[in-house]
Amino acid sequence: MSENTDTRTWPELAIGLYDRLTERNAEIVYNFDKFEVGIPSSTQADAKHALWKLQGSIRVTTRSGADS
Repeated sequence: MSENTDTRTWPELAIGLYDRLTERNAEIVYNFDKFEVGIPSSTQADAKHALWKLQGSIRVTTRSGADS
């Protein structure tokens, strides 16, 4: 039986990309300016959302343990 490895969700895509890049000792940097995201109160389709706003930038840098 073959395993289905198709990416079906955004989190799966992000995890797969992160895994591939870190296997190659890549540095991952995310820059956000005036970042806004709606946080749902539940998983229901009609959930209310709280709007979170960050004024400025976020920098996330990650490296594999081999670089330490």
